[in-house]
Amino acid sequence: MNAPPLIAGFAADAVFAWSGAAAISPQHFLRDVARLAERLPHRGHMLNLCADRYRFAVGFAAALLRQQVSLLPPNHTPDLVRQLTHDYPGVYCLAEAGGPTLAMESFFYPAEAHADAAAAPAAPAAALQIPAIPAAQVAAIVFTSGSTGTPLPNRKTWGHLVQSAQAEAARLGLATRPGAPPFALVGTVPPQHMYGFESTVLLPMQGGVAMHAGRPFYPADIAAALDALPRPRALISTPVHLRALVGETGALPAVDFLLCATAPLADDLAHESEARLGAPLYEIYGCTEAGQVATRRSTAGAQWQALPGLALRQDERGTWVGGGHVDGEVLLGDVIELADPTHFELRGRNADLVNIAGKRTSLPHLNFQLNAIAGVRDGVFFMPEEHGEVTRLAAFVVAPELSAAQITQALRLRVDPVFLPRPLYLVESLPRNSTGKLTHAALRELLAQCACGQAEHNGGR
Repeated sequence: MNAPPLIAGFAADAVFAWSGAAAISPQHFLRDVARLAERLPHRGHMLNLCADRYRFAVGFAAALLRQQVSLLPPNHTPDLVRQLTHDYPGVYCLAEAGGPTLAMESFFYPAEAHADAAAAPAAPAAALQIPAIPAAQVAAIVFTSGSTGTPLPNRKTWGHLVQSAQAEAARLGLATRPGAPPFALVGTVPPQHMYGFESTVLLPMQGGVAMHAGRPFYPADIAAALDALPRPRALISTPVHLRALVGETGALPAVDFLLCATAPLADDLAHESEARLGAPLYEIYGCTEAGQVATRRSTAGAQWQALPGLALRQDERGTWVGGGHVDGEVLLGDVIELADPTHFELRGRNADLVNIAGKRTSLPHLNFQLNAIAGVRDGVFFMPEEHGEVTRLAAFVVAPELSAAQITQALRLRVDPVFLPRPLYLVESLPRNSTGKLTHAALRELLAQCACGQAEHNGGR
């Protein structure tokens, strides 16, 4: 695989993407890519801000043709943008007219691009001149989410990204098969996120399935996007979006496949999602450093199976994954119980282990117990940085009908008293990002705000 093709698996009359009601052909995509590549500034790195998934894919592909590396940071805060401009001199952002821009050189996606998509005829397979990209070419630099600290960069070559997409398509059965209609994928996660990048951009490009250009967020928008697509159709989502969607009281459009990642999925939500949407639900386990590592059918048990070509091993430092699309070996940040080199169960993240007064637990376990309390809509435990003092957990809870005392009393029935949060703050909402994650920085800032507010309240008595 010295130079994998830019796209693969598309039949002569295939649909590459759906933009509203318009079907965009593979030929039209390749034409948009070539046009954009000619216009891009001569730089080494691109920050792709396109929220439209099709435009993001065009921008990513055009950057590949120009041998430019796409930067995919977890957020676009001023501090991180300044760091990117320092670390990657000459970086520019590809933006959409009317969309967000950053404090760096901006190039706007051409307004006329794919405007005539509905009129674009399907091309015979022989007429598709598909570019080949060197496998060793660095295609993207993706950054860790910052959920446990500072975002760190990870280089991804085109060859490894293609291997990853092909392994995912093969495992999940989403790749186009001869004689079978191709899937259409709706994603609620942004294409800039590693999970969204792999499963809603690279998987369609290499699996011959059609991506949905939009990024619906609210339940009604997700339902409308699914309803507008032909079957078979799949929903690529997160626990936060799924819980909101299946919480709707009205009828939901049937789907044929569900995929979930970015956070632990509760058993009750997995079963309810399958029942309400009429499709099997699978989860992806992975990390930014290694990419996607394993899958499981969420309602079939706790065991995960590594993707084709990958194997896990353990030593005194922890669990390593290598082979397939993983560059070398990557030390995983989770506590893993191996059944064999390709099957395992997760026991939590190493960074999430809590040891207080000789007693051990994990933040995911505490979060599970907190969110299981009737009346709690959302909640999270947080371990502040220690400064030579006794470790004290904090918790933030969204529970409009409960008091802090009531929540604490309910927790006493579920967890050891040494793990009770001191303090426990009632908040209107948690600062989740676009994929539903809570970063360490966001929780640290929320703790400072809550502590400041409490001090002002006490001072005003």
